[in-house]
Amino acid sequence: MFKRLDPFGNPNVGVYVRATSRHLFVPPGITPLNVKDLEDALGHPSIECTVGGSPLIGSLVAANKNGAVVADFATDDEMAVFSKAGLAVMRLEQSRLNAAGNNVLCNDHGAVVHPDLPAKSVKAMVEVLGVEVERASIAGLSTVGTAAAATNRGVLTHPLASEAELAFVKKALHAPARIGTVNHGHGLVGAGLAANQNGVAVGSRTTGIELGRIDEALGFLD
Repeated sequence: MFKRLDPFGNPNVGVYVRATSRHLFVPPGITPLNVKDLEDALGHPSIECTVGGSPLIGSLVAANKNGAVVADFATDDEMAVFSKAGLAVMRLEQSRLNAAGNNVLCNDHGAVVHPDLPAKSVKAMVEVLGVEVERASIAGLSTVGTAAAATNRGVLTHPLASEAELAFVKKALHAPARIGTVNHGHGLVGAGLAANQNGVAVGSRTTGIELGRIDEALGFLD
């Protein structure tokens, strides 16, 4: 299912929302109608949370069905929300790159991360996410979590991603990868939408043509 919405009046749904194949995390203050649209699209009851008091859950959290990687300024109580949801959790203790959702792209089969993340962080992610983790850039962008959006069925990437980058992402995440845009031509698709195997929530400015590309890339045409 597809839903168009603008949380807090902002079309960048992926900045505020983090969805996995089993979970839907949303910030407090989002409207009841937005919550209903997200639950309808993504197929899970919402779990309210913050990170360091911030509503930017999509930017600050990377997660799959096994675990969550969270910015290092999350409090113990905030980390406990993810633990109670049945996830292994870790803080991304790298002050310059601690926005985990921006710097980690993952699904239930693999992960691609910012090339400058240290080996210690990458090793910890392997344990928490339960998948192999590879360093790479997408469309020349190191913030791979904003440059692409991944589900278990497919990956949507920035329109300037090269064929080599698409091939790398496909191999790393074990899912087909295609280019596309959101919100009437914006390439930072990971910031513009939240998705899982059930559906997609995307900003209201996203065009019908873009929705078709998203549909194809994320595997809803099977």
